[in-house]
Amino acid sequence: MTRWRHIVAGLLALCASPASAVECQNITHADISFTLCSVDAQAEQIALFLDAPDGQRFGHFSALSQHLEQTGKRLLAFAMNAGMYHPNRTPVGHYVENGQQRMRVVDSAGPGNFGMLPNGIFCVGNGRADVIETLEFQRSAPACRYATQSGPMLVINGALHPRFLENSTWRNIRNGVGTSADGRWAHFVISNGIVTFYEMATLFRDVLKTPNALYFDGTISRLHAPALGRSDIGFRMGPIVGVVE
Repeated sequence: MTRWRHIVAGLLALCASPASAVECQNITHADISFTLCSVDAQAEQIALFLDAPDGQRFGHFSALSQHLEQTGKRLLAFAMNAGMYHPNRTPVGHYVENGQQRMRVVDSAGPGNFGMLPNGIFCVGNGRADVIETLEFQRSAPACRYATQSGPMLVINGALHPRFLENSTWRNIRNGVGTSADGRWAHFVISNGIVTFYEMATLFRDVLKTPNALYFDGTISRLHAPALGRSDIGFRMGPIVGVVE
């Protein structure tokens, strides 16, 4: 409990400081190392990226960064893979980039983690970011400038996904996102070791206090965090989320 209080206190200090609109730090939960990047959606531009101008998927942080620099922008302090994709790296579920829908909402159950309902959608709107369960997303039809669908949900309205087991032995590198109730803060997390869904979900629910959180992916999980001297390489990615200056 002492460790959790220390982490929460640090997060509260972060959220209270307008100068810290993007901050990445290493934290520990359940004796597992995670990297947390918290973004103020009111102060920063959170965006999603898939295709380069030549129609090829960006695939790597370096390719995206090079493209942004050519357009007078830069990948500020954070980027992460952001949702599951097919072998050609097109999104499996709903995907919106700069207001243009590239893939419809998929609301049916299916194989794999994506089809482990309930799944959800990360939606970036006007000065806010929200994780929304898929059926609720369809009912509420929020205006999203950027959106990516993935699954399963980690936390749904303050409750863990019903299929998560505390004694699970199914471990993997994992990453995901949770959002504050007021939509101001998006907390992006990647594990630095193998972790269960339950362990990751309790980090979002009990430490970060996010009422809703969404799993992005596992084995291909990657993070770009220059302040930590980190820009992961490896498998080519599909959708990428990042903060742009």
